[in-house]
Amino acid sequence: MDAAMVTALGALLASPLAAAAAIYGSRGASRAAREGGVLNGYDSLTSRLAAERDKAEQDQAAAEAKVATLELEVARLRLLVTQLGGTP
Repeated sequence: MDAAMVTALGALLASPLAAAAAIYGSRGASRAAREGGVLNGYDSLTSRLAAERDKAEQDQAAAEAKVATLELEVARLRLLVTQLGGTP
């Protein structure tokens, strides 16, 4: 075999290897991008859930304060009914 034949065979063997490496590299880049998107989505989701939890806790505190106010009003009205001679 002469040098030209060895070079041609080397090129024929190297090209499928280069193509396989390019495909594998592309898959790796796609996978990394996809996983990065998933992580960003997870961070966004946890941020939204934390904000909803905080709002729910504030709403619960406001509702509990309103219940306490209404219970005091009911007690006041029962006392007033009793003072006027009725039965609550």
